[in-house]
Amino acid sequence: MRSRYVLIVLSAVVATAAVVGLISAGDPDSPPGPPETTNSYTLEDIYDRLDTGAAGMQSVFTEPSSGPPTGTMHTLDEIMSLAPSVDDTNGATQAQVLVGKTAWGLTSGGWGVMTGTMADNGAVVIAPTTGNQAIAAGYHNGSGYVEGDADLVAGNIRSGVSIFGVDGTLAGGSTYSAAVPKTGETTSYATGDDGDLEMGVAWPNPRFITSTTGIVTDTLTGLVWLKNANCTAFFSVDFTFQNDRSWSDALTAANSLASGYCGLSDGSSAGDWRLPNVREMESLVHYGLYSPALPNTAGTGKWSEGDPFTGVQASRYWSSTTSASNTPEAWNLYMYSGLASYSNKTNTYYVWPVRGGP
Repeated sequence: MRSRYVLIVLSAVVATAAVVGLISAGDPDSPPGPPETTNSYTLEDIYDRLDTGAAGMQSVFTEPSSGPPTGTMHTLDEIMSLAPSVDDTNGATQAQVLVGKTAWGLTSGGWGVMTGTMADNGAVVIAPTTGNQAIAAGYHNGSGYVEGDADLVAGNIRSGVSIFGVDGTLAGGSTYSAAVPKTGETTSYATGDDGDLEMGVAWPNPRFITSTTGIVTDTLTGLVWLKNANCTAFFSVDFTFQNDRSWSDALTAANSLASGYCGLSDGSSAGDWRLPNVREMESLVHYGLYSPALPNTAGTGKWSEGDPFTGVQASRYWSSTTSASNTPEAWNLYMYSGLASYSNKTNTYYVWPVRGGP
């Protein structure tokens, strides 16, 4: 009887507690509202910005009710793989970016957008001088240049001197105004002879420079010679039919030579050419050769037709120099052997005009 009473009491207590708990808990939560929305870039926008630089556009984002299916967008790892990383070795600094231009700094001390400070020098023109010139630091746009000089050629530079990489071939020394060149003789017949010692200024190579205008320039002396060493037409109406002339006629012929005759197309006029003096004639001689005693273009061998002259005669050529011991005679050069001697001015010898010289 007692046990039954206790059970009834416990049941009542439990029921009362349940009612009290229900009353103290209040009303249940209201049903959830629609998903929250916001304006923002998507992860795909960020990927495209890193990948191609696309500007992207903020869109209205609505919280999805469930996760996206696989493969609908790039992963965070893929996005991170496009992001730059710190590079303190090759990362550019502001001083390495053109002034006013923006770039993304990769160094740990200059991470992020930066504006360059490197000087913009534009087109730079450098005029060569005798001293070193500093090259201004900064940007050069490539349209500048180093000034050239048409006179910077080997024939205008003394032999043994190099200017801006051009090795000179002009004979003459800084101590003496008329240095004596080598004779060309290389065979020795006795100790101490010319072939043994080979004294004198070395010949340049090439010795001669040919031109399509009918001239040949001697790079040893700077003299300009008529390429045709046996011209018979110095005038529009020649008074002889050969290149054998008296000394007086030889002077007249050489002084009257002009472009348009003897294969010349150099624009020269009458009075530009002349009969060479005896030393100028001798300057052509290679004393290690004979028949004729004349070098080839390089200066390393014997002349042959067109190398560099044409029509060379192994005979006598007039010079403009009169013999001091007998003025009715003038010096001439025997091209067969290179012998210089003087003869009566009425004799007829060949004419080989020259121009230029110191």
